[in-house]
Amino acid sequence: MSSSFPPPTPATTTKSNLFAAVDMGTNSFKLLIVSTDPSSGRFLTLNHIKEPVLLGLDTTTATAKPTISAASIHRAISALLKFQQILHSHRLPSSNYRFVATSAVREASNQTQFLDSAREKLGHPIEILSGIEEASLIYLGVLQFYSVFHSTVLTIDIGGGSTEFTVGFKGKVLFSKSLKLGHVTLTQNFTQITRMREHIQKEIENSGLIKEIKEFKIDVVIGSSGTIKAIEKAVCKGYASNVDEHVGVFEEFYKREWKFSREELKGLVERLCEEEKEMGGRGRREGFFKSRAGFILAGTVLLDDIFERLEIEEMEVSGYALGEGVITEMLGRVFEGFDLNANARWRSVVRLASRFNNKKRMRAAAICAGIAREMFEGLRKWNELHNNGENDSNKVLVRLDEGDLEYLEAACLLHNIGLCTGKKGYHKQSYRVIMNGDHLHGYNHKEVELIALLVRHHRKKFPKSNSLEGSIVEVCIPCVYMSACRLVTDLFF
Repeated sequence: MSSSFPPPTPATTTKSNLFAAVDMGTNSFKLLIVSTDPSSGRFLTLNHIKEPVLLGLDTTTATAKPTISAASIHRAISALLKFQQILHSHRLPSSNYRFVATSAVREASNQTQFLDSAREKLGHPIEILSGIEEASLIYLGVLQFYSVFHSTVLTIDIGGGSTEFTVGFKGKVLFSKSLKLGHVTLTQNFTQITRMREHIQKEIENSGLIKEIKEFKIDVVIGSSGTIKAIEKAVCKGYASNVDEHVGVFEEFYKREWKFSREELKGLVERLCEEEKEMGGRGRREGFFKSRAGFILAGTVLLDDIFERLEIEEMEVSGYALGEGVITEMLGRVFEGFDLNANARWRSVVRLASRFNNKKRMRAAAICAGIAREMFEGLRKWNELHNNGENDSNKVLVRLDEGDLEYLEAACLLHNIGLCTGKKGYHKQSYRVIMNGDHLHGYNHKEVELIALLVRHHRKKFPKSNSLEGSIVEVCIPCVYMSACRLVTDLFF
């Protein structure tokens, strides 16, 4: 996301709360380490490291299958050993992290040699994902970024050696297919765009992909991973029209849209193709796309053909992909009742907060949420101790669960978004923003209203208790929420 303020960390972080995944892709290896909150299912990224291994770049194809070169194996093992040192520094138990390999290793003729060398150095197993497994895990990762659990979703992930397609609904994979079309392999095998397009179209047609996907009523199309994210960034920053050269002036106000249309994609393809013929065109591309500059044209042409063949008009872009999917699968095995929607709900809260707040106000809101969590936990412990006595007449019934804590933290992060229009009555403006737009995804109407009421009543008059009887608003505003917000307001305003 565009915000650098993730959800509050759990009150205590132990090695059992840490999970990690290493995505061994064709173009790069990526290490993701997260801290999890078992009670809510949310995870916070602690470390995200990328190593440009280029495993598929200098493969040889003298045999029917590509062969990973000795130089590539050396680069790969060096990156894996670096990642392992980082994992050991975090003291992660071996059961809490996974190494997963994708198409470059999956398709290699010397797969066994590579795996034996890597395992000998690491002392840890490496899983080779099938194309279908890879696509399914990417879908799980996307569900942590977007609240599309109840929608029929088509996910498309363009990697270095393959492209994965998945149709999912309510966390279940309805259809999955992997095509041997990747931005690295296409760049290596084709120097002419026309021949590249002919190859792409032939592969798509022969796969039966179009007919199979059109059997489903797709609600939303979501792309993921580096190539598609780079395309979205280029579209959003106006790369095709040279606007990107002036964006730095407005960088503080720049907000990513995380989506683009077919027409915007076509404009980018045309601009990249023109740069192939222009003097200095490639230099400009390298300045913008950096390490991905050599492959971005192939990736963009591939996606353009996919849009045409599947008649896609718009694509949403996920910041999460395979690594988050691997972690989500691990969490589902470890934590009973793991909520697939928890992370997507929270990201919609963060996205709304970052849309209206500057960095100072976001920091204040995040601190407010942390203070409120501590006060909430203290209130819950007090309630448990107070109600453990034998005299029932003195018991006070206060129902506080993890759902209430999630509403409270969301309200804390959103309590000051109304300040964008001025300080006077900003709590009312914050309430109106939350209620009058479809911003909070994954929450039902009553939950959105509850969060909005918490925001509305964090200052000035208390709400009338008869209209809020039994709700978290009645319990938490007097003893938790107002105290946290006012403390932060005194510190920051």
